[in-house]
Amino acid sequence: MSQDTYRRVVLKLSGEAFGGGAVGVDPDVVQAVARQIAAGVAAGVQVAIVVGGGNFFRGAELQRRGMDRARADYMGMLGTVMNCLALQDFLEKEGVDTRVQTAIAMAQVAEAYLPLRAIRHLEKGRVVIFGAGAGMPYFSTDTVAAQRALEIGAQVVLVSKNGVDAVYTADPRTDPAAQRLDDITFDEALKRELMVVDQAAFSLCKDNALPMLVFGADDDGNLRRAIIGEQLGTLIHAADD
Repeated sequence: MSQDTYRRVVLKLSGEAFGGGAVGVDPDVVQAVARQIAAGVAAGVQVAIVVGGGNFFRGAELQRRGMDRARADYMGMLGTVMNCLALQDFLEKEGVDTRVQTAIAMAQVAEAYLPLRAIRHLEKGRVVIFGAGAGMPYFSTDTVAAQRALEIGAQVVLVSKNGVDAVYTADPRTDPAAQRLDDITFDEALKRELMVVDQAAFSLCKDNALPMLVFGADDDGNLRRAIIGEQLGTLIHAADD
């Protein structure tokens, strides 16, 4: 499958990246992310974004420390909204009209998630940031990124990773024989047990032939390059694409 310029994408961003390795939001990091996204929008790509909340809360980790999983997940959803608002602020400082839509109603700070309204915003050149996960516990933001991409008709899910630049046959940090994969089908990835996102997200993409690009966010400019369709990272796609 060749990578041409995309028309509409969903970009999945790590919440941990927003914190720059610490709890909270690092304004310098978010500003750099916003500038790259703005460059992608300027190239004519319609961009929707899903942001994690791991720089504030991770439901599964809080559960292991004794919290109720559903309540911990809701805390994580609120953390994603804080990241959404931070990214919205820096995107608008870059001159990009931006809307935040949340799966949990909070009308004073964001719109409710409505797919048709999101599509309309994208068609007008606005960036749409989806917050509060799926609005339900037990769903990761990886899964939400795939679901939102399908619902708004995106051509690809762009999954940015920190600390790794692509999908490998093994962990390159521990296995010197690990080989980088530039292109692989969903079936091959399943056979090799290369689960780069959670299984629900992977299944949604596989079952609906929605391509997924996994790439490293550490290099300056990679977010922009991924948005405009340049070849980088690993493209995972259906067998007949």
